[in-house]
Amino acid sequence: MKDLMGRAIWDYYYQENSEDLQTETSISELDDLPVSYLFRDYQEMNALEKKALDLSFGKVLDVGSGAGSHSLYLQNERKLEVTALDISPKSIEVCKARGVKNAICEDLLQFSEKNFDTVLLLMNGTGIFQSLEHIDQYLQKLKSLVVENGQILIDSTDILYMYDHDEDGGVLVPATGYYGELDYYLHYKGESELPMKWLYLDFDTLENAAIANGFKIQKVKQLEDSYLAQLTLK
Repeated sequence: MKDLMGRAIWDYYYQENSEDLQTETSISELDDLPVSYLFRDYQEMNALEKKALDLSFGKVLDVGSGAGSHSLYLQNERKLEVTALDISPKSIEVCKARGVKNAICEDLLQFSEKNFDTVLLLMNGTGIFQSLEHIDQYLQKLKSLVVENGQILIDSTDILYMYDHDEDGGVLVPATGYYGELDYYLHYKGESELPMKWLYLDFDTLENAAIANGFKIQKVKQLEDSYLAQLTLK
């Protein structure tokens, strides 16, 4: 892994000739992602993020922590015990440099610490599932991380709106596979990483998977085509 996301976060934090990241997917064109966006404070976050941070309590695991903005708010403003987790080495280094007290570079599936009251997966948290076939594996892993009265807060977007519609209002989605399964490409300073599998889930599909894996689930916030869901143990 080239860790382009981590390099961009590192360059921005240490003012090393930072440039915008560029992203694209199998159904969308190249788009600029200003790295400054990853360093936004609470006031700059969207309504789903704010709701998730407001609902967080106890011992928190921030999965896919990036530059650590969610972790820092919960640690410094909410005075919660937070662990930032990301597979990007340089992102975790920047988390530590910014003051996150507990930041770990590890894959979620290999992560062994348990007994969290809140597990956060934000900025399309379902993306980490990669595809429908891995949902059960990830939900069972998440289930093992939370205490009996704990919660998982995860957001996603129903991307049906991104597909073409026919004259009768029908949606032209691929015949093979689920329409929310995409290839995600990342570019930085002329370099590119191999495409990642990335999953956008509509709420009904997440709800069915959550219930099948022993969770209760509710939609706690809707923002246009995106939503924040809260999963708790049955």
